[in-house]
Amino acid sequence: MKPKGSSRVSMLRPEVFFAGALFALSPSARAHHSFAIFDQTHPIELVGTVEDFKFGNPHTFIVLQVKGENARSVIWHLEGRSANSLGWSGWSPKSLKPGDQLRITVEPLRSGAPGGAWSPNKVKFLDGSPVVSAAEGSTRR
Repeated sequence: MKPKGSSRVSMLRPEVFFAGALFALSPSARAHHSFAIFDQTHPIELVGTVEDFKFGNPHTFIVLQVKGENARSVIWHLEGRSANSLGWSGWSPKSLKPGDQLRITVEPLRSGAPGGAWSPNKVKFLDGSPVVSAAEGSTRR
C-alpha cells in the first residue's frame, strides 16, 4: 500500500519547479546581454588614455579618458566581450595598462552618455600598432 500523498507527480515537483524557474529566468538572462542600448549604426572613434582595464566575466571594460569640448577630460566606460572570448583572440589582463594611448572605434550609448561597446579588432595603440598581434596571438609588450 502506498503512503498517503505519495505519487509520481509529487515526486517530480522539485524538477518541474527547477525547470520552470530556469525557463522563467532565461528571457531576463538574454536581456542582460542585449546590446540594444548601443547605437550600432553610428560608430564613433575615440582617442584617449586608458585609466583602467577590467578583464573579467561576463564583460570586460575599458575606462578611457578622452579630451572633450574645451579640452576638458571626459571619462568613457566602454563594455566589451567576455574575458574568455578575448582570450581566444590573444588578449590577457596585461594587454592594456593605465597610461596606454588608444585609438578605438566604439558603438556609443544611445542615451548620449559617455559610454559604449568595443570590439578587439577596433582597438589600436595611438601609433597604429595592434594591441594584440594577430600572427603571434600575444600583446605588444
